[in-house]
Amino acid sequence: MREGTPQGYVSRVLVSLLRILLGVAIAYGALLLLAWRFQNRMALPGARMRLVPPAQAGLPDGEIVDVTTADGVRLRGWYLAPSPDPRPGRPAPGLLWFYGNMETVTGLAPIVRWLRPPDIALLILDYRGYGESEGSPSEQGLYADADAAWAYLSARPEVDASRIAVYGRSVGAVPALHLATTRPVRAVALESAFSSAADMARVHYRMLPSFIVRLSMNNLERAARLTAPLLVFHGTEDAIALPRMGRAVAEAGHARELVLIRGAGHNETYDVGGEAYKQKLHQFLQEVLR
Repeated sequence: MREGTPQGYVSRVLVSLLRILLGVAIAYGALLLLAWRFQNRMALPGARMRLVPPAQAGLPDGEIVDVTTADGVRLRGWYLAPSPDPRPGRPAPGLLWFYGNMETVTGLAPIVRWLRPPDIALLILDYRGYGESEGSPSEQGLYADADAAWAYLSARPEVDASRIAVYGRSVGAVPALHLATTRPVRAVALESAFSSAADMARVHYRMLPSFIVRLSMNNLERAARLTAPLLVFHGTEDAIALPRMGRAVAEAGHARELVLIRGAGHNETYDVGGEAYKQKLHQFLQEVLR
């Protein structure tokens, strides 16, 4: 077949199309391989920051603590002692605070000062790979870190282990709900929680097939197994963990209340919610931790 004939032209076009398709397939395959291999890093990139003493951050009743996980990773964070209990001799309730992605204990100091509930012992640790904690972030690491945090706080002599609540924001909902379904957690407060890693991938990485998602982070499944009281906050303009995700988690966990913060995006809930947010959280904790 001569190249100048119509058949020759068609052949050249077909060969060019096949080359393009092959290139696209190779590029897409490489993308899938990268997503498969590095999704832990994509979901949990870590955030390094020096851990300052609580007193330096305006929290004079706190101390830096080191907690070692079951797999030997040293975590660092703050323990803030409870203010005096009006009933002498009775241990105080406790709260485990699990923050969102790209946050650290030091970076959260202004929020902790503002939002910290009164009369409650507070423990907030940097996850592995965050702050000054050792290790690299991973989903299983989150669970191990949460287990270590629970073990530490529940062993404090001034803390009543039967009155410990968990508070999780964004990715912090994952370790919070893990504990709430594996430990005798008294109450759960969540903010900007997503439904699952697979659902997040469908929203933010639409070109990736579902089978590529190895992470679980299934907050919906865990919320459905909750027996502890649940309070959920969510911004109505959240473009990361969509509002429907917060509603689904609240419904699955039979939440006492879903507090929708009008006009708040994923990282604006504290600013937009303001004192109403703070009062709602404090009231909930006071009621369930009595």
